[in-house]
Amino acid sequence: MKTIKGPAVFLAQFVDSKAPFNSLDGLCEWASGLGYKGIQIPTWENFLIDLDKAAESQAYCDDLKGKINSYGLEITELSTHLQGQLVAVNPAYDSMFDGFAPEAVRNNPKARTEWAIDTLKKAGTASKRLGLSSHATFSGALLWHTVYPWPQRPAGLVEKGFDELAKRWLPILNHFDENGVDVCYEIHPGEDLHDGVSFERFLKATGNHKRVNMLYDPSHYVLQHLDYITFIDYYHEFIKAFHVKDAEFNPTGKQGVYGGYSDWIDRAGRFRSLGDGQVDFSAIFSKLTQYGCDVWAVMEWECCMKSPEQGAREGAPFIQKHIIEATEKTFDDFAGGDVDDAYLNSILGL
Repeated sequence: MKTIKGPAVFLAQFVDSKAPFNSLDGLCEWASGLGYKGIQIPTWENFLIDLDKAAESQAYCDDLKGKINSYGLEITELSTHLQGQLVAVNPAYDSMFDGFAPEAVRNNPKARTEWAIDTLKKAGTASKRLGLSSHATFSGALLWHTVYPWPQRPAGLVEKGFDELAKRWLPILNHFDENGVDVCYEIHPGEDLHDGVSFERFLKATGNHKRVNMLYDPSHYVLQHLDYITFIDYYHEFIKAFHVKDAEFNPTGKQGVYGGYSDWIDRAGRFRSLGDGQVDFSAIFSKLTQYGCDVWAVMEWECCMKSPEQGAREGAPFIQKHIIEATEKTFDDFAGGDVDDAYLNSILGL
């Protein structure tokens, strides 16, 4: 067994134009002051990390890591959720996802995909330079608009979609492999990797590539009615990153999983701050510890009700409370002793 590391915080939802949320130093001082021990860095925020420099310069990475360490913090993972999304975009979503890309490649899906693939490779190199072993991202989606099979999906569509997704990701996965870093796909609605079955389809399409792994976030499973505890039994060997995020699902006579296009506050399924939702974190931390999952517990705040400041203040002690210090002995060791074959035979009547 392993003790889960943490608490840590994903900085993406806290970035703001106002201090202390508008600088790396400010965010580090803020996070450290709240009791966090690690930060997950969104790489699309250039003031937090310059991926071009990080991919080219060990000195830059050493300075960046040193600055963060000076606040008593570690980098847990780099995140390319937005860039990973752009590796595969169905034309139905082109205009809506173009905002994630630089202006130079907008309205040009081929150039946008090439930019995304190149950016992911830079993140792989930067992760190695920073001494990281896992990377957080999205898979993108070619098939999501067909998630509900109406109209009927033509034969071979799903297989072709995953083959194309794997084709786009394999150069990235190979680059990460060369750098000794795992790619952890957040299993998430809106992505082609949105549950266990879709993850398995992608894994198979990549030839069971050893760098295909998972970012486990139970909030997205609550909203799908997926058994997020048994999920760990199935996929613990692939869980290399962990978002600690709460959620609730309260269906009514008017809406359920799909939410009626409602705003988040009015949906049956919605994200909540830690401890305010329905996720059984005691069971999750127990399972992850039992299986020896070597992960950071990273709070992701996406509550539709509570302020981010309060969510962050409450998040660190909540995670710390749930971290289990993995035991190195069993509670009944006192009753044991050296193996005595004659004694064993006498108990068994042999």
